[in-house]
Amino acid sequence: MKIATFNINGIRARLPALLEWLGREAPDVACLQELKTTDATFPADEIRAAGYGVISHGQKSWNGVAILARDTDPVETRRGLPGFEKDEHSRYLEAAVNGVLIGCLYLPNGNPQPGPKFDYKLAWFEHFLKHAQTLFDSGHPVVLAGDYNVVPTDDDIYNPKSWLKDALLQPESRECFARLVDQGWTDALRAQYPDERIYTFWDYFRQHWQKNSGLRIDHLLLSKDLAPRLESAGVDRWVRDLPHASDHAPTWIVLGEAKTAVKKTAAKKTAAKKAEPKKAAVKKAAPKKSASKTAAAEQVPATPPPAKKASATQPAQTQPAQTKRPAAPPATPTSPATRATAPKPSAHKAPSRRTAARKISG
Repeated sequence: MKIATFNINGIRARLPALLEWLGREAPDVACLQELKTTDATFPADEIRAAGYGVISHGQKSWNGVAILARDTDPVETRRGLPGFEKDEHSRYLEAAVNGVLIGCLYLPNGNPQPGPKFDYKLAWFEHFLKHAQTLFDSGHPVVLAGDYNVVPTDDDIYNPKSWLKDALLQPESRECFARLVDQGWTDALRAQYPDERIYTFWDYFRQHWQKNSGLRIDHLLLSKDLAPRLESAGVDRWVRDLPHASDHAPTWIVLGEAKTAVKKTAAKKTAAKKAEPKKAAVKKAAPKKSASKTAAAEQVPATPPPAKKASATQPAQTQPAQTKRPAAPPATPTSPATRATAPKPSAHKAPSRRTAARKISG
């Protein structure tokens, strides 16, 4: 999902450049700032003809924000910051697009400072901080995209010395932006290019574009669940080089599909479930092993029974205990067991021949 932010600096004057950019880069979502036109005069038909649904929060001559969505219609959820209803400037618009909540903002410039314009900038920022915290705590996937009119650090500007008195670099402005990021938001462009100087704005004066004397003031902040899905980010500098171009260039990010993370989680859960039966099988096998040992023990009596008595006068013979041996086969007539149990001859001796002869003769 490609999401972009672009301070168009007058949409009616730069509509051809906008349509060319949409056709060439095809972002899924485009947040526009500084429309400088009302909703009644906003070129919605031309944008829809290019394949984009659109909602706008316009204002005559100044400010104005819009959200464009390719091949679908943004579902508006809010216009203006909560708790700041007295604000008459069109600076904030919020909508849901393809499961992601998009906050499009045009934060006040604040110049000259000090003064009422800078005070208004800080007041607006405070209300935005409160709303951003609410969005972050909601757990919804959120992107806060727009022209923040803040240079976060000296690494985000070609030369801070020339801008020390500008509202974009004031400690109060930077402190507010730092507090915003500290809520948990990810500065997508800086996350993608942690050590590079990358700019989104080049002033019209003193050949800043030709000399690449730029500032990074257009930001896309990602909620906690979207940060891991960040795949790439960049700035479409070629748009800044067009005739009658805006002093900003479109800044964009690409988010990977949420299904990837879901599949990995599902795979882990499936693997865990498959592992559970194996553990159960091991546990079940243990009783079987124990049962086999018990069965073997039952085959061998603890105290061997006495052998059968051959006679009342013959002492019983005890057989040694045998472990894990098959029972002895039945005794055969020639076995010792047979001989032991065979009846003994009578105690009276057979008569001798002489005794027999005496009985016959007498």
